[in-house]
Amino acid sequence: MFNFFKKTIENVASLLKNKHVVFGKEELEEILIAFDVQYDLVESLLEHLPAQVKRNHLEVALVRFLRKESYYDQVSLKSIESKPLVELIVGVNGAGKTTTIAKLAQQYLEQKQSVILGAGDTFRAAATKQLQLWGEKLGLEVISAAPGSDPSALAYNTIQAGLARGVDRILIDTAGRLHNQTNLKNELIKISKVCSKALDGAPYYKFLILDGTQGSAALEQARVFHESLQLDGVIVTKLDGTSKGGCILSILYELQLPIIHLGLGEKAADLVPFDEQAYVKNLLDAIYG
Repeated sequence: MFNFFKKTIENVASLLKNKHVVFGKEELEEILIAFDVQYDLVESLLEHLPAQVKRNHLEVALVRFLRKESYYDQVSLKSIESKPLVELIVGVNGAGKTTTIAKLAQQYLEQKQSVILGAGDTFRAAATKQLQLWGEKLGLEVISAAPGSDPSALAYNTIQAGLARGVDRILIDTAGRLHNQTNLKNELIKISKVCSKALDGAPYYKFLILDGTQGSAALEQARVFHESLQLDGVIVTKLDGTSKGGCILSILYELQLPIIHLGLGEKAADLVPFDEQAYVKNLLDAIYG
């Protein structure tokens, strides 16, 4: 089982002199907020728990939150059977989009699927170069364009190339300038419409890459991208370098979007599917030991 919370555990160790079997609600509230679990969610989790909270009490509250009231309320990734399956990858610069694309591509190749990449961050020549280097390393075709080219046209050309070659997967990178820029939002909406047109209206995935070290700032970014695109899921990166693993609960609470993968390091194998049982166990281990 992966340990999502090495840094979180270190953080807790500095907060607490000793691990306890039982915590008072106030102390537990302080711990969860230090993990970057949103305040409203902390209140909601602790609301119906006894004054002295044991591990199993918190476990029940977390599982109830993750599983929702019924099976039908659970947040899960919609199923798409289309071929090629397009994944539009969005997020701010520095979140790890390009590296995550490479990791996803490598996993698909290991599953014997054919893949084509689109270097849709046409505003940064370095981003295109980085994706091209990954393409060379993985033996994949990368569709690119001159710096400053229309990213929507690049997305269209990538999908057309993927259709012509009969590939299984198409992964398209996008620019990630500051999330509060209106022109970025408009650009993403345009790219999304062009992808739909290129696919003749067939469904495709829109995944947001979030830097787990950003904590609550990542949540604000997620809101802006979700408003623009109606995202299908989130991949949280750099969890090996953060003490704020509770942001995952906040994303689920605020956005009602499924967490697809977690990035726990640099290697392709370090991109792991989100496992809620393992996540809850790690979180409880961090608090109760």
